[in-house]
Amino acid sequence: MRTSVDSHAPTAERYRVFAEVEARGMSATYEGWALGVAGDPATIRLIDELPPAKRQPNLVFGAARLRGAPVGGYGMFRDWLHENWREVRATAETHATQTNEAARCALHVPALAEIPGPLALLEVGTAAGLCLYPDRYSYRYQGHPQLDPAGGRSSVVLDCATAGSVPVPDRLPEVVWRAGIDLNPLDVRDPDDLAWLDALIWPEHEDRRERLRAAAAIVASDPPRIVAGDLNERLAALAAEAPREATLVVFHTAVIMYLDEAARARFVDTVQHLPGHWLSAEARTIVPGIRVRDDVPNDSTDLVLALDGEQLAWAQPHGRALRWVDTP
Repeated sequence: MRTSVDSHAPTAERYRVFAEVEARGMSATYEGWALGVAGDPATIRLIDELPPAKRQPNLVFGAARLRGAPVGGYGMFRDWLHENWREVRATAETHATQTNEAARCALHVPALAEIPGPLALLEVGTAAGLCLYPDRYSYRYQGHPQLDPAGGRSSVVLDCATAGSVPVPDRLPEVVWRAGIDLNPLDVRDPDDLAWLDALIWPEHEDRRERLRAAAAIVASDPPRIVAGDLNERLAALAAEAPREATLVVFHTAVIMYLDEAARARFVDTVQHLPGHWLSAEARTIVPGIRVRDDVPNDSTDLVLALDGEQLAWAQPHGRALRWVDTP
């Protein structure tokens, strides 16, 4: 989600950048662990047993926490990791980072509400599909009345700070169809899948952990259609299943960053030729063809929220803030 180094960079550098750019100010635990790893050749040798794509801090730390790593200083974590490395390595080899943060729906709603409905939502990189339910959550946008589903206040209430002319709607979009694609789909009704999503939440983020459980209960009551496979291979066929009376919206958040340059270009070409609309939230250098509005104040970690290839806003990666970009 944030600025980081290439997956083939030295492991020590990857963990140092993770500590200084991603974890700092967000997780004291992960900042300490990552800095510790960066300066610890013995631990780096363990991590380097993994393929380059599996050495990322979020995956290694999430795998460790799934296996019971205690939250504390680096010394405690290091000792535990060396004692339990075989189990952690096996978990990292068979799992992937799938940060399925329901709060990201707060980034999507202002854009979705501007699109004529009813809507058919298709998310690429959907994990367990928690972001396919923007109409089932409640929202508190700064300076606006609480926005609830038609049936009343949701058990999931999302807070989002706003700046600029964010077009906060007075009602949520109507969603009549929802589907997703993921290389490794998760099912919130499966205790093991839910435990993995929980392990991926950073230690200090208890609000996100509580939100995961509440959102998972909503999704479990009405599971979406999720197909397994490569997004470039499955997108067109799944999009064709959307009901014709609905407006198709293909969307994704911090997903395209995992594709190589050729796959990104192929995806953009495919999605631009589909009927309906394309809503993206990715790091500033990820999606080709989008003019990035660096003339508008933003944080280096913000995502570019764009509709049909045109930037709408700067977005905090976990849905906590949205700064609208006025038309130049």
